[in-house]
Amino acid sequence: MADATGGPSGLQIHPMDQFVVKPLFGGDTVSFYTITNVTLWMALAILAMSLLLVWGTRQRAVVPGRVQSMAELVYGFTYSMVEDVAGKDGVRFFPYIMTIFMFILFANVLGLIPMSFATTSHIAVTAVLALAVFLGVTVLGFVLNGAKFLNLFWVHSAPLVLRPILAVIELISYFVRPVSHSIRLAGNIMAGHAVLKVFAGFAGVLGLGSILPIAAISTIYALEVLVAVIQAYVFTILTCVYLSDALHPGH
Repeated sequence: MADATGGPSGLQIHPMDQFVVKPLFGGDTVSFYTITNVTLWMALAILAMSLLLVWGTRQRAVVPGRVQSMAELVYGFTYSMVEDVAGKDGVRFFPYIMTIFMFILFANVLGLIPMSFATTSHIAVTAVLALAVFLGVTVLGFVLNGAKFLNLFWVHSAPLVLRPILAVIELISYFVRPVSHSIRLAGNIMAGHAVLKVFAGFAGVLGLGSILPIAAISTIYALEVLVAVIQAYVFTILTCVYLSDALHPGH
């Protein structure tokens, strides 16, 4: 038996097909103004954020309901993270950090819905988030500290002869931040979804004998839910660390 291309048929699994960006209303060309599946699921993530944080807390009840309790729990968790990592000075930037955390969290979780699209698996999305953080803290560091912000690269505690070498290393490390910040998130989300697709392909081919692939899918899916939360946390806490460097650049 042959497939559509004339070659022999067999197991064909294409785990990367789920990451293809497609126009939402037909066509093949994707321009900067084209509404795509990425646009849709990013909008749904923003809508979910709004429903939880705005609609869910609209009554401001003294005895909160379930939705308000969830919103207050996330709010308190993020606020404590910003205060603990960036200090009291960093609290004024809490709304921005809270927005980043909630967007990534909902984008990750919504991407686990069958037939959905994982927007944070695309480096184009995570790179924009990482660059916004990088440029923001860099500008903030110079605005608040002036030339003293360069103390971030000058390790005063090191021997004098090593300081120039360490300064070069620190400088390279600083400019690599947006790369590692964005690739870490996109890579983890993409890898998990690809593995899920591979096991789903095995389950579809084996039919009644797909007990092991289905068990693997269930286990990996539970792990991916955990990864979705952890990656949102990691991205946010690194943002707090970078913010702390901008606020307190001295070693």
